[in-house]
Amino acid sequence: MAKISATIITNNDAATIGRCLESVTTVADEIVVVDAFSTDGTVDVCKRYGCKVRQRRFDGYGAQKQYAVSLASNSYVLSVDADEFLDTDLQQSIIQLKTQGFEHRIYSLSRLNFFGRRAIKHSGWWPDAQTRLFDRRYASWDLRDVHERVTFPSTLWPAPVKGLLMHNRCTSAAQHRRKETNYAILEARTLAARERKLSPIVAYARAAATFMRIYVFRLGFLDGAEGREIASTAAAMQLVTYRMAKKAKTRTQPTGKNN
Repeated sequence: MAKISATIITNNDAATIGRCLESVTTVADEIVVVDAFSTDGTVDVCKRYGCKVRQRRFDGYGAQKQYAVSLASNSYVLSVDADEFLDTDLQQSIIQLKTQGFEHRIYSLSRLNFFGRRAIKHSGWWPDAQTRLFDRRYASWDLRDVHERVTFPSTLWPAPVKGLLMHNRCTSAAQHRRKETNYAILEARTLAARERKLSPIVAYARAAATFMRIYVFRLGFLDGAEGREIASTAAAMQLVTYRMAKKAKTRTQPTGKNN
């Protein structure tokens, strides 16, 4: 039977990591956890499940996830987040793949995102195909700070796996805004390095376009109050990213004074 290493990055995820590990232990032959020095007991929970835990300062999602992959003992890696878990169908599908042998290098999982107790079926959150099961000799996480993804040669194509990767994306509007703000701060660092000039007009235009894309064109209005919250927060984060990037550029610009 083929073997799988599961990889997870954590940072104060004691509230969700248990359910994640409970589902992952059914399919993984080892679980590698890279923890960003949690203070809430996350590491203790992971050790109770027999995980191989390594602590490392967080320096971006892509880099952290790829570091976890580098610690895996097996060629095939299942990469999940601490607030995700595999439903029964997905567990059975992965066990079947292990039993029959992997026919593909890359596999795609369908992720269902939850806002509180509501499954979000629109708003750009569904369908949400995620490349999470792969042969690490042919694929790897990119090193982006945020919006990271698994990259692989163009000759390969992810094969779909039956079942759902359940994602407890947020429990409330307040938590959703906090998470999105953290992502915006990381994105601002990339934006400041990439763009020579930052225009407020472009930022406001992107914010308006983002709201329309999510709420109207991606049918966010069908997700009720949660859909409006998703669209409005995404629009607001365009402005947060711009302002943080502008501040970063201001700090690094020369003062023009002679020493």
